Amino acid sequence: MVVFDYFEDLLGGFEFIIAFGSLIGILGLVLGIMLAVWGGSRLRYKMLGVIIFSFVLLAVCGVDTGFKYFRIFR
Repeated sequence: MVVFDYFEDLLGGFEFIIAFGSLIGILGLVLGIMLAVWGGSRLRYKMLGVIIFSFVLLAVCGVDTGFKYFRIFR
């Protein structure tokens, strides 16, 4: 049925967005910590915002969702 196919594709896209957000959160966390440690004082202040945003993104999307969806480390 056309309606069920539409909702199935919609849920598949939503799942992709959550998995991609998980990977972006992990990447932001790693880069934020690295640049906060080795960056200058202005860069440390900006990276604090990136780290906080990454924690929020990981709290919403989950830590291992992106690894399972894209089959990374499998």
